[in-house]
Amino acid sequence: MSLSRKLKRMKRHLATEEPRTHLSPEPARELPFDREWAAFRTKVCTFEDQFCLVREVSYPLGERWGRYRFGDVQAVVEKWNGYPYSHPLSAKGLDSGEFIFFDTETTGLGTGAGNTIFLLGVGRVLSDSVVVKQYFLPHPGCEVALYHHFLSDVREMRNLVTYNGKSFDWPQVKTRHTFVRDQVPRLPAFGHYDLLHAARRLWKQELPSLRLSVVEQHILGISRGNDTPGQMAPLLYFDYLKSQDPKDIMPVFFHNERDLLSLISLYIHLSKMLLGGNEQRMNAGEHYEIGRWYEAVGEYERALSSYRQAAADTSAVGYSAKKAAARLYKKQRQWDKAVALWKACCQDGKRMDPEPYIELSKVYEHRYKDADEALYYALKGYECWKRARRVLRATDSREHEQFQKRIHRLEMRCSQC
Repeated sequence: MSLSRKLKRMKRHLATEEPRTHLSPEPARELPFDREWAAFRTKVCTFEDQFCLVREVSYPLGERWGRYRFGDVQAVVEKWNGYPYSHPLSAKGLDSGEFIFFDTETTGLGTGAGNTIFLLGVGRVLSDSVVVKQYFLPHPGCEVALYHHFLSDVREMRNLVTYNGKSFDWPQVKTRHTFVRDQVPRLPAFGHYDLLHAARRLWKQELPSLRLSVVEQHILGISRGNDTPGQMAPLLYFDYLKSQDPKDIMPVFFHNERDLLSLISLYIHLSKMLLGGNEQRMNAGEHYEIGRWYEAVGEYERALSSYRQAAADTSAVGYSAKKAAARLYKKQRQWDKAVALWKACCQDGKRMDPEPYIELSKVYEHRYKDADEALYYALKGYECWKRARRVLRATDSREHEQFQKRIHRLEMRCSQC
């Protein structure tokens, strides 16, 4: 049998391959309610056979948002550039126009592939205004257009400012970008200022919650009034997909816009605290936490400045600040300053804390070579430790043994003098 006849026979048994259907539904070719969108300062931006909606609004730098004017961000960035200490929120070497204040709205709170970003919000500080630009996904099949226009606009930016963006917003952008990366610009390598981390350090013991709306109310003096809660955003987006009426989704745009403006105000507030220009509005706890933060990044002199301000308070925070400052002076071998603070801690009769006594005993024994004073503080520390154990109804044989060994050694030295 010839080859051609064999092929003809085989054709009868070959199944015809059906064309594949696209996983994403086809985007609408026309935008319903186009006049309403235009009145909302929103324009259609196309890319290939898809489109997204982009809304842009601006505010003068003199406008106030809570306690601060938008133009204050330029002043704090300028101050950062002349500041001698380093810090994770420092803007040294940067201009205020290089920041992107960024927030997203999504169809859920997860970070998996099934969660879609439908609104990307960007705030920028220009020379004469603050501009908020929002990129909206009008249809699930338009993600290529959405990310093309967003990434084309931010490709020169290098510094992202978010609230929980390290854990949520930017990882979600990375996930969605994976599906369209062959058709859109690549993601920029951003520096990232996540202000939630700062809020957690400073106010986790003070505020009932660390949601941005709570920080706005208690710290920034911002009241949103009848703002749409963030958890309502997915429901409103699904309503919009059914109705295509912009009135259903406009409240989410306003919510996102306010988030961006509050990020600017929060960065100003945090910078003023860290730069030392907001003392009249700061409490002892904030001074103490800022001291701990500067200590964690190795800026000991700046940490000591904050600890000294917190130590003036008579509360437990002031006591902790004295101990923290004494520990830093010890690390710097400034023994006299450390001793003064440990003695101040010992004079606080409300604390059953043997640590300052132990530290004084060590210094007098090993640095000042004064066995009598060392024994005095060792005995005082032991008494304090026993009182604390009785109150707590706890025992620690290891600590007890350490006290006994120290006291015995010092008694032997004193007897030889």
